[in-house]
Amino acid sequence: MLPACQRLAAARRGVELADILRAHGESYRRDHPLPVSHLKVMQAVERCRTAALGGHLEQCDSCGYERPAYNSCRNRHCPKCQSLAKVKWLEKQKSELLPVGYFHLVFTLPHELNALILTNKKILLSDLFKAVGETLVGFGRTRLGGQIGLITVLHTWDQTLLDHFHLHCLVPAGALSIDQKRWSPARKNFLFPVKALSVVFRGKFLDLLTRAFAQNKLLFVGQTVCLANPVAFRLLINALRKKPWIVYAKKPFGSPLHVLDYLGRYTHRVALSNDRILSAHNGEVTFRYRDRKNQDRKKTMTLDAHEFIRRFLLHVIPKGFVRVRHSGVLANRSKSLLSKCRQLLDLNPALPKLPPKSVHQLMLELTGIDITRCPLCQKGTLVLLANLPVPEPWDSS
Repeated sequence: MLPACQRLAAARRGVELADILRAHGESYRRDHPLPVSHLKVMQAVERCRTAALGGHLEQCDSCGYERPAYNSCRNRHCPKCQSLAKVKWLEKQKSELLPVGYFHLVFTLPHELNALILTNKKILLSDLFKAVGETLVGFGRTRLGGQIGLITVLHTWDQTLLDHFHLHCLVPAGALSIDQKRWSPARKNFLFPVKALSVVFRGKFLDLLTRAFAQNKLLFVGQTVCLANPVAFRLLINALRKKPWIVYAKKPFGSPLHVLDYLGRYTHRVALSNDRILSAHNGEVTFRYRDRKNQDRKKTMTLDAHEFIRRFLLHVIPKGFVRVRHSGVLANRSKSLLSKCRQLLDLNPALPKLPPKSVHQLMLELTGIDITRCPLCQKGTLVLLANLPVPEPWDSS
């Protein structure tokens, strides 16, 4: 049960993931053995923007109002910490967008693999990136006669927080020719045939999965123990080769600004944003979701608090694993290719240098709220009065 002061604060701002973890995290940890990575995520979210992380005391230079401002946990699984990270990332992407349409493709792994992925996230999700990247780059060479660029974003959830492993891909509508002397545009509303993409993607991922098995890189526990048997594993592979895999493609975005809007909604999203949580009481959590199978109709779901936490923890990504990746001409190591694309598209080859922005400026752009304005008198500016120390050692990894 939350302390009275925390319940009052939650009622004022709406229920947050942190409130649920503070109320039920201790009992969940007691009843469920967890890996260190999950424990760290829970601890980070619980402590985020509380006295446990230290901070500073602010005072209004006009009316003298004082308030504490506590530090963020900066954990990438924390809903509150991703907004600022998203804005900082988008600022960098502005300079790298090309003045062409961008296609949106989604590659989804069959749910038969979910249990195996959950116990082998690092290797199998890396293989997902590899299979998708090789598939798209190969189609770029054969269908467009050059090297394409792509931004790939990993999502591991569906709307009800269950495991659903898929990659969102943004692909500029064209390719840099092999000799790097021309830009080869794609057709206006068509990039690659999705059925052919699906077949190649399926083959590449299953080949990588089979190789990982042959090299004894996979861990088999719980409901996947039977797959450690080579015969059972081969039966799974054969069944998956006969099943159509889902690849989804949308028409290209109208402008680079639309691409940025999309990126902002997808790249730094966590499994559940705080604004989807409706209530948490009597050991249950109610949240909103969209029913994808019923025309995206808005619905609500109520889960036992422990089941809610279990579903949230399904989406903890291994430490150091990169969820957003750039490939082809958009790769960080291929800035020269990006410059060449810009030149062929009648832009200055040099990437524009954007002036650095303060947290104050970024938050103003993100929310329209001046975080330095006094919330009491609405006239003065909040200035640093004193630092608030961290009461104990803290590891934010």
